[in-house]
Amino acid sequence: MRKLLNTLYVTSPDTYLALEGQNVMVYREEELLLRIPLHTLEQILYFGYKGASPALMGACAEHGIRLAFLTPHGRFLAAACGRSQGNVLLRLQQVRASDDPMVRTRFARNFIFGKVFNSRWVLERATRDHAMQVDVAALKNVSRQLGGQLPTIRECISDEQLRGLEGVSAEQYFRVFDQLILQNKKAFYFHGRNRRPPMDNVNALLSFVYTLLCNDCCSALEAVGLDPYIGFLHRERPGRTSLALDLMEELRSVFADRFVLSLINNRIVTEKGFYQQETGAVRMNDETRKAILAGWQARKQEFIRHPFLQEKVPWGLVPYVQAMLLGRCLRGDLEEYPPFLWK
Repeated sequence: MRKLLNTLYVTSPDTYLALEGQNVMVYREEELLLRIPLHTLEQILYFGYKGASPALMGACAEHGIRLAFLTPHGRFLAAACGRSQGNVLLRLQQVRASDDPMVRTRFARNFIFGKVFNSRWVLERATRDHAMQVDVAALKNVSRQLGGQLPTIRECISDEQLRGLEGVSAEQYFRVFDQLILQNKKAFYFHGRNRRPPMDNVNALLSFVYTLLCNDCCSALEAVGLDPYIGFLHRERPGRTSLALDLMEELRSVFADRFVLSLINNRIVTEKGFYQQETGAVRMNDETRKAILAGWQARKQEFIRHPFLQEKVPWGLVPYVQAMLLGRCLRGDLEEYPPFLWK
């Protein structure tokens, strides 16, 4: 099993990354803020504009460390990539599967089956754990609707039908998402998904955490030799990591959404950490972003029993395990891709 290493989050936009020996050096002007050995890192996420030295980018590519550049607000910009990893035959199989409508849909429907299944159980868990604080009848009703869609998703044979079912299920799930917010409802409310830019505190949190999850999925896919840009449900578009977006679908509700809810319900984030720009976009301050990143790294260290492998693994390795299973399926070692199904 792959070892779960650290992710280095650099959130100060006025810093610069460099390489010295086999160490990452973080500078603010001439001041050294941090030195950390390369071999302890799995990926580096840099939120800023000053960038990194070519030597560091080359070392990261050589050691298989994903170096991603994002805006201070968390919008993905680019990633430094080295030589393609993995067996070229595996990537050929990935391309062929993506080009075959029947095979493509077979993979895509399993991603969406996992997404809807997990969304349903997020709601069921809320009715069990917080029965006195939520509208149990409303959550149960949506849970039944989501459960009723699973057989249709399982037998879906076209991309168009599958996208329609995914859209309906997402609308149903988000219709009651506000019920899951149990603290400070005046500042943290959810009236629907909005993004680019997010227009309220909850959507700002969701967008930021979805970016973190997508980067983790990219890193996992690259680690097992798959191309994160060639997807099945999400079609190819320049600059879009389509397969990473596919892989994260089944993990959105159970990993990202539940993490966002824990930030709010445990008062790790407060309304003081958010501000609204003239355009109406809601942004987070540096302290809030740092608290989220610390919590995300801690959550990735927590263990869960993987439903397919029946082994205990850290949450942070779940994207890697799913990428590994996807690779095995493409190679023909598994008859069908097993989505991550959580209860």
